[in-house]
Amino acid sequence: MSTEIKVPVFPESVTDGTLVAWHKQVGDAVQQDELLAEIETDKVVFELRALKAGVIEDILAKANDTVISDQVIAHINETATTSPSTENKTPSVETKNQAPPPVNTASRSPSAEKMMIENGLSPDAITGTGKNGLILKEDVQNYMNQAKTESVSKATPVETSLPQGERPQKRVPMSRLRTKIAERLVEAQHTAAILTTFNEIDMQPVMALRKKYKAAFETKHGAKLGFMSFFVKAAVEALKQFPQVNASIEGSDMIYHGFIDIGIAVGSPRGLVVPVLRNADTQSMAEIETSIAGFGERAKAGSLSIEDITGGTFSISNGGVFGSLLSTPILNPPQSAILGMHKIEPRPVVVDNEIVIRPMMYAALSYDHRIVDGREAVQFLVTIKDIIEDPTRLLLEI
Repeated sequence: MSTEIKVPVFPESVTDGTLVAWHKQVGDAVQQDELLAEIETDKVVFELRALKAGVIEDILAKANDTVISDQVIAHINETATTSPSTENKTPSVETKNQAPPPVNTASRSPSAEKMMIENGLSPDAITGTGKNGLILKEDVQNYMNQAKTESVSKATPVETSLPQGERPQKRVPMSRLRTKIAERLVEAQHTAAILTTFNEIDMQPVMALRKKYKAAFETKHGAKLGFMSFFVKAAVEALKQFPQVNASIEGSDMIYHGFIDIGIAVGSPRGLVVPVLRNADTQSMAEIETSIAGFGERAKAGSLSIEDITGGTFSISNGGVFGSLLSTPILNPPQSAILGMHKIEPRPVVVDNEIVIRPMMYAALSYDHRIVDGREAVQFLVTIKDIIEDPTRLLLEI
């Protein structure tokens, strides 16, 4: 009996994808839920996994082919065994109901054992960090993340080396993600009336607060206390005061959103992605920091889903982590504004008529002038400045 291997059904915003690489070939045995291939879309990379156990019967689409939703690209024969040529390379598969090998539970926690069975992992491949080498759930997750990172790296290597010669050059096709980023940036420049307003923020109060409580925060919540959670909370308060900044334009209509979903720009091996922090106005700082850390890990591993990066009513980009002192961030359509954070540097400023040295950050707000007036944009950024320079305002929501 043969089972069709189909391309996943893409969201409406994604028309097609590119089959990046096959991890199995004709005649290879596969287990249920084993990784077969990867498909790159304009937004993320899908992992295509086997729905049944069996042997790869045929492959109908090769690497770098363009594929569409629900397209049949291969077949799995559920009753076949591996051919003699592949017998030594891959164990034969009997049936989809084949029981997993017995697991010795003496060296791993129950949650780690469950995760290994669900993912078909061998305990011999995982290093335990618990007492006496006990394998913890975190060890299994780290192993899986590392495997995904290596898989992505092998599937889409970044070739930056140049050929030898006096004036060498190399032509490399843009990835689908990079192409889509370019299209969206040009679209934003052509369709929106983008202006940018700037201000500078004294980071000393937040830095002092963070220094005092970061150890206790991490002990209690299991997450590091960064600057981003302060800016997310400040942005939430500012968006409540200036709903135009949280709105978007659709045709000739202005859409005002009764929720706050903030996109956090993060780098990935394939380019910039903006996963969305849903209902940021209802989240605690610990929840925000945990979510952001998770975004970063999944972006590096290439495991962000379409749902992770779809939507958003406002965005924040932190160029300061790369050393940027000042920049003008570009809108993420159809959003009407984006906040740019930058590098913190000690600079002389005047405080109470005296020149003092303070850790200062330039902040930028790019906005669509079609829906946000200059006065509102300036006041929005001033609100963020006031909150960051006096974090107690977050407690009072003022």
